[in-house]
Amino acid sequence: MQADDFGFGTQIRKSPYFDATVRWGAQGFSVYNHMYIPRDFGDPEQNFWNLVNDAILCDVAVERQVEITGPDAAKFTQMLTCRDLSKMAVGQCKYILITNADGGILNDPVLLRLAENHFWISLADSDILLWAQGVAVNSGLDVTIGEPDVSPLQLQGPKSGEIMRALFGDGIMDLRYYWLREVDLNSIPLIVSRTGWSSELGYEIYLRDGSKGDLLWETIMAAGLEFGLKPGHTSSIRRIEGGMLSYHADADMGTNPFELGFDRLVNLDMEADFIGKAALRRIRDEGVSRKQIGLIIDGDPLAGPNTTFWDINSGGEAIGKVTSAVYSPRLEQNIALAMVSAEHANIGAQVEVVTKSGPVRATICERPFYDPKKQIAAA
Repeated sequence: MQADDFGFGTQIRKSPYFDATVRWGAQGFSVYNHMYIPRDFGDPEQNFWNLVNDAILCDVAVERQVEITGPDAAKFTQMLTCRDLSKMAVGQCKYILITNADGGILNDPVLLRLAENHFWISLADSDILLWAQGVAVNSGLDVTIGEPDVSPLQLQGPKSGEIMRALFGDGIMDLRYYWLREVDLNSIPLIVSRTGWSSELGYEIYLRDGSKGDLLWETIMAAGLEFGLKPGHTSSIRRIEGGMLSYHADADMGTNPFELGFDRLVNLDMEADFIGKAALRRIRDEGVSRKQIGLIIDGDPLAGPNTTFWDINSGGEAIGKVTSAVYSPRLEQNIALAMVSAEHANIGAQVEVVTKSGPVRATICERPFYDPKKQIAAA
């Protein structure tokens, strides 16, 4: 396949790394934030083992940045999220939820604070640029909101630290989990953060000049050669093991934080107001009717992730749906994230899951399924 031959038209954008990923073996793409994202470099199980044993480099330029600047940038950014940002330092990153007036989740991005009045919202798959610009119109706040020329890569896996040392020197090793740093690599302007969507040790490398995408990709791959670095894609297996959400699958604007057990990300007692505060206070007080759970699904290993939501039954009654399911070769189990009615969200309970191959038995369990204290990523 030639890079020039691939596409559905110019309305689906290509990342600065697109040609490089095709050269390095990308065989299939999905669309995320109106851009192509590589989703297939061959065997997804091998991609998983590359991630957990060595390191992979992933094109995640689809994580578009919503840039918020101006004198009221901090106040405005706080309006968008239910997480208290009052103690967020310059150079810090935070996982946040962006909620609407009903308390529904519009996005679950990572927020980066580059300067006192300079923020990036590093997006999951939804149009928060439009939301933020709309919120700003009648806010009375002095802010500028746009999408900068910024395209992230994810370097993830246990060898990622050594590859970063080879690229940037010993100084990069003291970059703490969920902190960022402005760096330069052979005149390529970058922001580097200790974050990622893998539950492994990892870094995100934010390119600030799209014309240098090919050069950056090749530079990192060359530095990683001796450490076993492989081109790859975000691993459904590892992220489900880690209980990490995929927006539109495990959550959407009809999902509230309390259903997901994200109480720690909702600070209703802070003085600052934010969109959805009244609704979330009401939901907290009344309790939720649904809860996210983990499932271990019996039967033969799943051939791949689910592509539809699977019904969950108990006692002949529909109680919820499987949102993300996959076979974990490490755990040697079919594992899944699911949303069920709260009265049925009991650890150890047996339920029936209606897969594409028919009904099978499953057991409700805790999630995450692996490394529940996130010690690997935070090490």
